[in-house]
Amino acid sequence: MIVWLNTLLYLCRQKIWAMENFIRYGVGEQSFEVMRERDCLYVDKTKFIEDIVKSGGQYYFLGRPRRFGKSLFLSTLKCFFQGRRELFKGLYVDSMDWDWEPYPVLYLDLNIEKYQQYGDLNDVVESSMRKWEEKFDIHPISTNLSVRFKEIIEGAFKKTGKRVAILVDEYDKPLVSNLHNNEMFEYYRNELASLYSNFKSSAQYIRLVFLTGVSRFGHLSVFSGLNNIRDISFNDSFSDICGITEDELFSYFKIGIKNLAENLNRSETEIKHELKSRYDGYRFSANGKEMYNPFSIVSVMEDRTFGNYWIQSGQASLLVQQLKRFDIDLEALLNIECEIQSLAGLDLEDPNPVALFYQTGYLTIKKYNPDFDLVTLGLPNKEVTDGFLKYLLPKYVNIQNTSAGSIIKNFVTDLQSRNTDDFMHRLQSFFADIPYEMEMDNEKNIHNALLILMKLLGVYVTTEYRTSNGRIDLFVKTSKYYYIIEIKLNKTALEAIEQINKKNYSLPFATTGKEIIKIGINFSTKDRTISDWIVE
Repeated sequence: MIVWLNTLLYLCRQKIWAMENFIRYGVGEQSFEVMRERDCLYVDKTKFIEDIVKSGGQYYFLGRPRRFGKSLFLSTLKCFFQGRRELFKGLYVDSMDWDWEPYPVLYLDLNIEKYQQYGDLNDVVESSMRKWEEKFDIHPISTNLSVRFKEIIEGAFKKTGKRVAILVDEYDKPLVSNLHNNEMFEYYRNELASLYSNFKSSAQYIRLVFLTGVSRFGHLSVFSGLNNIRDISFNDSFSDICGITEDELFSYFKIGIKNLAENLNRSETEIKHELKSRYDGYRFSANGKEMYNPFSIVSVMEDRTFGNYWIQSGQASLLVQQLKRFDIDLEALLNIECEIQSLAGLDLEDPNPVALFYQTGYLTIKKYNPDFDLVTLGLPNKEVTDGFLKYLLPKYVNIQNTSAGSIIKNFVTDLQSRNTDDFMHRLQSFFADIPYEMEMDNEKNIHNALLILMKLLGVYVTTEYRTSNGRIDLFVKTSKYYYIIEIKLNKTALEAIEQINKKNYSLPFATTGKEIIKIGINFSTKDRTISDWIVE
């Protein structure tokens, strides 16, 4: 009997423990209604709703990378204006002074189509309009979508007596999908301009217009026609409207961090450091908070293991197209300094690839210089660096059936074992495979390939290192050895090793007790590979 009671007590404790440690993270879920009804973990961002509705502003735009919480916030706004207070119980906005009477809401999701054919936008908008017309008992007198949209806005106001909330998710998806196709881009720009012109002409019937997307596109009526639209994309006060701050991570994900630590047999402190290294580092305004990638965070908590979740959820093919199109020097791109306003928009007539890399989440603000109003951009974290550069590597080097991960592993193993000859022969062979069809600028492509490899090595065994006399091309730190590597283009390995010695790059490491290995390398653009090297 006692054994039976002890067994029952143990099972009850196990059940209680399982219930306490089970959390629905709602990975990929973008509906606030579904999140709340399924009791999924929701990081409370509703304080921003109060800021928006009490400011008196009528038109808003928010730009953020994909899978960063834009759609979820817009869905939250939708439920708020629908007056569904029961969904907000316990959240910040529940205590707000608000009448909670429902407003007519027109919610348009443009993210559901790829927009590769003429008429795709028409089909998406037509489907939503039919539902709105049925809901507000509107009988269209025209087949023109812009005219119908105007009728719906006015009709919804007359039906309810309240001004309309218009929410458009990924308002620029048809344009982003056609950056490489001038004809389709212009077609969809004209279509969207006609549709969005109603925001101004029907202003007296509108309570709020809130648009989300990647970029502010020039010559589109939503921005050129509305001189009072508030772009909160770079606003310090809204810097954490999407994403997860470190305080939110440690507060909302306590159990998830604990479960992750137990599953990987590591301390919670180690887990926190790893989460920061992999997923933190995004910054969306000059003085804004640093943000963790929300999709990666909920994914790692759900799976209880680390992975490159965000980078694997979407191809970087658009970025590669732009790299080739604009003949970009990667080193300059990944360490660029610019005015923050240059990141705000895109236009095919005046292309700015740096803005595109920032807006899509592959570059972020690393620091701000208030004296000159300049920001320095860089890769946000290990996930993006590792995933993006591994995706780029096969575009510059023929690695055939070998994975980028396997290649990097072999290089790192050589360095950890002090096999410098193997490392250098492997490096020489690696760059001998640069495709000859790369004719944009051979030297630039070789330089890009070299940079990609060096940065990938850096993800695993090193960090970029600056000395008082200059920057070491590659500083590799293993458990036993320090490698100081200098690379020259079309010069000699002797010049490379002489620079290491002349600038005394090894001095900061002289007292570490580690063996210091210096490698001078020369790369010949004529031979398209490493021509010689010296090891000291």
